[in-house]
Amino acid sequence: MVCPDIGTCYAPARSGEPTGSQCVDVYRNEFLTILVWLMTAIDANSVGLVQTKVLRVVESDAPLLLECGKKLGPIDVAYETYGQLNEARNNAILVCHALSGSAHAAGYHSRDDRKPGWWEDMIGPGKGIDTDKYFVLCSNFLGGCSGTTGPSSIDPQTGKPYGLSFPIITIADMVRVQKLLLDRLGIEHLLAVIGGSIGGMQVLQWSIAYPDMMDAAIPIATTTHLGAQSIAFDAVGRNAILADANFADGRYHGNSVPARGLAIARMIGHITYLSEEGMRQKFGRELRSAGKYSYDFNSEFSVETYLDYQGQTFVDRFDANSYLYITKASDYFDLARDYSSLSQAFAGTRARFLVVSFSSDWLFTPAQSEAIVDALAANGKDISFCNIDSSYGHDAFLLENETLGAFIRCFLAATSHPECVKVEDACCPKPTRRLGRHEQAHRARVDYQLVESLIEPDATVLDVGCGDGELLARLRQDKRIDGRGIELEQDLVLGCVCKRLSIIQYDIERGLGSYADKSFDYAILSQTVQTIRDPERVLQDLLRVGRRVIVSFPNFAHWRSRVQLLCRGRAPVTRQLPFGWHDTPNIHCLSLKDFDDFCGHLGARIERRVPLVKTRPSPVRVWPNLLAEQVIYVIRED
Repeated sequence: MVCPDIGTCYAPARSGEPTGSQCVDVYRNEFLTILVWLMTAIDANSVGLVQTKVLRVVESDAPLLLECGKKLGPIDVAYETYGQLNEARNNAILVCHALSGSAHAAGYHSRDDRKPGWWEDMIGPGKGIDTDKYFVLCSNFLGGCSGTTGPSSIDPQTGKPYGLSFPIITIADMVRVQKLLLDRLGIEHLLAVIGGSIGGMQVLQWSIAYPDMMDAAIPIATTTHLGAQSIAFDAVGRNAILADANFADGRYHGNSVPARGLAIARMIGHITYLSEEGMRQKFGRELRSAGKYSYDFNSEFSVETYLDYQGQTFVDRFDANSYLYITKASDYFDLARDYSSLSQAFAGTRARFLVVSFSSDWLFTPAQSEAIVDALAANGKDISFCNIDSSYGHDAFLLENETLGAFIRCFLAATSHPECVKVEDACCPKPTRRLGRHEQAHRARVDYQLVESLIEPDATVLDVGCGDGELLARLRQDKRIDGRGIELEQDLVLGCVCKRLSIIQYDIERGLGSYADKSFDYAILSQTVQTIRDPERVLQDLLRVGRRVIVSFPNFAHWRSRVQLLCRGRAPVTRQLPFGWHDTPNIHCLSLKDFDDFCGHLGARIERRVPLVKTRPSPVRVWPNLLAEQVIYVIRED
């Protein structure tokens, strides 16, 4: 009997039946073989055994002109692929790795391999990047040390490693080499380009350099340019390597490597990948020995030994010269450098964007991702954004696999099959809870039909506080609108992404400066105005960006509220206002008359006012301030 996976014979030969002790020995060996196979069996959700391939994309007689002005050739690229390219050849995804990554993104190189690819939890059957659906390719970028041409490669002119004679490279050079690889593989179009950190820089460069070649871009925990602090950390790391006595001007191959310098560089870099909260939770002030100081300079705190380990393991697998070149490439990266502004840099992009940041990432902060979002929004691009709550710091893009995977899975599904996305679609888990105003909004959806009737077909719509995107999805389906949403709660943002909505996780109290004047036909503020701290500023912003503004809110002057306050002398709790005073999301109590006066204060013209009762979609015509449970206004600048 032969196991088809490993080709190992674990049954007795057919030349004769063993007897006695021979039989015991045979079956003992058979059992042990099966046991070993089971112990080394690879998880069914893994892509399994994979092989890193190397392909020459640039020949010596036709070298590649780099951004620095020098030429390089030959250029070999190491890459791996997972899944199958479909017949239409439209399911290919390019994954771009970070500084210390490689082409080995998923799977195992052998049965004895105990360490899978660096994004094993994200790439595979049923995972965020589902290899049952997509053909995934990851290549080691130019300047790396894992199979692609870099400073440790042999210079054909000298027969020795390039070392510091290797030309300076940029992120744009890396992307050009990736494009050459795809050309050689016959891949003419990409469903998506995905990457985190420096890989995210490559995604952004891809979207600008080859806008027609990709349907979607997913930059994760990245930036359009490094700030002074990040450049400073890179500089300290490089100087640690350069100061190592074994560095020998980069000609250390075949001799002792600059291990100490590279280890220190890794330690410095690794600190920036973590967060203060994450380090406190993981290490605190824990000592290696039981509460005793050694009173010397050896590593005795747990965080010290952790950094020692990270430094040493990095030395064992990475090249010091590559570290110099890659960090310099990230320092040089500035997406807006050749443009008048970042917004202008993104003007020609055509891809859908999913931008992801992490709350505790202080290396590439959420504010840097928001700058990407603002620049794309200023161009009216199809963009979704989520700032995932995490204590893992920059490393969260490798660790928050469940949440990040859900966003990527839903985004890719909606991108690859937009025609199948309906209002009721649910490719992601439903929110486990609804908080604050959204519990209230869920109880007030009788207004949706009326709001739909107020909006013209093919209009542009901005829905502020859009919840799970139900209204936007209905408007897209019934009125063919071009919609954008703003929402603060992460689980509701995910629901919007599942519906293929363009949704930004954002606090509207910070303003809508990224949107141009009158950039939308309608701006909607549904069941939200009573929950925001500065409604005057928000409404002024909406009147600026929308030709018309639709506002709905619960009427706090409804008769049930009045009766409860009069008869019971307590803060009212009704079906429309189901919260107690201590947990209500409503920080402003307003009535129809209050909002009428407020519109006069804003200088806004009331085009229409529709008072409603939950159980009756028809407007309340008599004593609306007393009888209406909620109200819808259509207003515009006077």
